[in-house]
Amino acid sequence: MEWRNGICGAAFIGLFLSGPALAADEALIDAPEITIAREATGSSGLYLRGDIGYGGWRDEGDPSYRTFDAGTGSYSNIPFDGARFGKPLSGTIGLGYQITDTFRADLTADYFEGRFDGSSLGANPCAGQGAGTSCAFSTTADFSALGLMANAYVDFGTLAGFTPYLGAGIGATNLRWNTAFASESCVAGGGACAGAPATTSFDGRDSWRFTYALMAGVSYDLSDRLKLDVGYRYSHIGDGEMFGFGAEALAGASGAKGFDDGLSRHEIRAGLRFSFW
Repeated sequence: MEWRNGICGAAFIGLFLSGPALAADEALIDAPEITIAREATGSSGLYLRGDIGYGGWRDEGDPSYRTFDAGTGSYSNIPFDGARFGKPLSGTIGLGYQITDTFRADLTADYFEGRFDGSSLGANPCAGQGAGTSCAFSTTADFSALGLMANAYVDFGTLAGFTPYLGAGIGATNLRWNTAFASESCVAGGGACAGAPATTSFDGRDSWRFTYALMAGVSYDLSDRLKLDVGYRYSHIGDGEMFGFGAEALAGASGAKGFDDGLSRHEIRAGLRFSFW
């Protein structure tokens, strides 16, 4: 009888414990279906961008000019001892396409203006001055630049709305120099100066030049379609002619008188990108 009582007791305990288990199974069966959503993807498609840049850090290279000796028909190349390119602001507009979550590309048009101030000291006398003197030059000229660039970017992961990126671009810039004005001042040295300083103007040159750029920055999602973009851009414009010969051309001088050694710009840029969908 004891073993029968044991079996009955065990059965009773089993039934008691199985009740909650069956109830839990029924609750799982009746629970709503749970699905795991796919990772959210970024927006894709066309976007419009606009940026303002501040290029307070520039490398002007080694601009120079040539003098012409009508007697011998020879040229001398003289570097500007001091040179400064002013006006640091720039503006950019562009149209791009978000190809994937991590890759996008755009076409941009950049515009900026500048002013060149250069000084130099030539060993030869200024025109009309006596032997033993030398000539100090001071040259000023304004220029404008329009750049057309094709750019590609890699966007990294987004965290709290912030997306860092790296980019690079290639293109061409039309650098247009306005009329240059050069003032010549006689420096006595071992001779005597006569007359007042002379000012001469030279016609500016313009040319298309190869340009490349490297970018790094971060964008922030202001909304589903609008992003704030803040970043750094380094760009380099190739070298070329600044201005031609003035009256010296009548004496046989040819080609360009002034040359710039290209222009490198370090810019901090801020702008907006608007996605159409």
